[in-house]
Amino acid sequence: MDYFDLGNWSRKITTTRPEAQLWFDRGLVWLYGFNHEEAIVCFEKALQFDADCVMAHWGIAHAIGPNYNKLWEFFSPEEKIAALDRAHLSLKQAAAVADRATPAEHTILKALAARFPTDPEITDYGPWNDAFADEMRKVHAAFPGDLDVTAIFAEALMNRTPWKLWDLQARGPATGASTLEAQTALERAFAHDPAAWDHPGLLHMYIHLMEMSPTPEKALRHGDRLVDLVPDAGHLVHMATHIDVLCGDYQNVVWRNLRAAAVDRKYFDHAGGENFYTIYRIHNLHFVIYGAMFLARPTTALAAAEALRETLPEPVVRYMPEFFEAFIGMKFHVLVRFGHWQAILDEPLPTDQALYLNTTALQHYARSVAFANLGQLNEARAERQAFATAQRAVPEGWMMFNNPCSAVLLVAEQMMLGELAYKSGRTEEGLEHLRAAVRLDDDMLYDEPWGWMQPTRHALGALLMDAGQYAEAEAVYRADLGLDQILPRPCQHPRNVWSLHGLDECLRRRDEMVERRHVKLLLDQAVARADVPIRASCYCRTKKNVA
Repeated sequence: MDYFDLGNWSRKITTTRPEAQLWFDRGLVWLYGFNHEEAIVCFEKALQFDADCVMAHWGIAHAIGPNYNKLWEFFSPEEKIAALDRAHLSLKQAAAVADRATPAEHTILKALAARFPTDPEITDYGPWNDAFADEMRKVHAAFPGDLDVTAIFAEALMNRTPWKLWDLQARGPATGASTLEAQTALERAFAHDPAAWDHPGLLHMYIHLMEMSPTPEKALRHGDRLVDLVPDAGHLVHMATHIDVLCGDYQNVVWRNLRAAAVDRKYFDHAGGENFYTIYRIHNLHFVIYGAMFLARPTTALAAAEALRETLPEPVVRYMPEFFEAFIGMKFHVLVRFGHWQAILDEPLPTDQALYLNTTALQHYARSVAFANLGQLNEARAERQAFATAQRAVPEGWMMFNNPCSAVLLVAEQMMLGELAYKSGRTEEGLEHLRAAVRLDDDMLYDEPWGWMQPTRHALGALLMDAGQYAEAEAVYRADLGLDQILPRPCQHPRNVWSLHGLDECLRRRDEMVERRHVKLLLDQAVARADVPIRASCYCRTKKNVA
């Protein structure tokens, strides 16, 4: 191929060289697609054709800094120093030739300077994020019809409180966040300028803005538009599924992410795996696993889990172990989800447990659960002790996207203790551990997919059914499906086959036939897409619904 197909978005900049314009446009689209490393490559290429291209210098400075998925806090001290040095150099070079810039370019450049402190020892970057948002507000006021300005402004507002735009419990904008201001700017652009629907940055930002909101479905159309807009930017192909999964469209979650993974294979062939963009390639496969688990498709989920492992060979894991290592263990979530107890026990432990810290802990959790479900309780207890040892070894800086691995492993601990107690005959103790797992799961920071892959209510509901506690089980399934609005919108899993099955059985047991007709219709559609029979919401249940 000549280069990646990045669609048609272009921003006319001050340059006499068409090659500089071309490479700037490519860099800008990569910027909107969160491939900041490749964006810098493109902006540097533009400067090879026009060394005085103001906006190419601006692009480098913008791309080298923090973004919605890589905050200043995620920069190592060395990365931070290098980023600040490069940003200030690019801004200085741009300022030296700014007399040739248009008024819009000049104000965009001036605003960006507010983003970067001169002292690399600063630890609180909040004031700098605020200052950049304030400056971009002025630019937006001066150029309200400039769609690129609107996209940069919206992202600057969102980066003040990334991933904390909404208060999930209050079900409204988070205190201190600029959520509504960003929403107003973006929605005004979509309402008043048809070209906004061709803008990858605006569409991308709107999806991120709305995914934690009480109304994520507002961004469905935006996601559908973005899927085909930039064919070779895998992250943009994927982005719609942040909304699809919240609306229960698990089929789209799977196939759109498979498509994104195939697209991003091109980038891997181009740039290799030792870069931050590997996070996004992992993210696609993580989503495939998640969607396939909701669809009850173990073959698809396991294939994606194996592909994820292949995406992360040891040298790549060592490049960023605190971000990459946790994903090696995704296979165990799948095996537990589908009750593949012997397959769990057949998996060898990592040979380098000093590197694969979270994976080792998660594997001991899975082994304990497997032994418990096979009736081998002494072995399950031994694995519980091995889990505790491995759990303590996981560093606090190890992350599963937005959540520390330590928080995810607390859920694993309660799930393991619950199943072990229940299978040991201590029914209420086991259920209480599972209720604790639900509370821990609910309290994790928003992530998509969630760090704990099988909703904890599925196991709790299944064992409540097993114990004959049908009323509580029904409430558990209603909450998981979002039918009673007890849970915040992003914590619901609408139309998933597992909870639909559980709720249908609860309704049948109490002869509630009116509502059951509606639930059964949804269940039958979900079952039709499943690859395995659905007899309970969790394979941990032994007294299955056979009716």
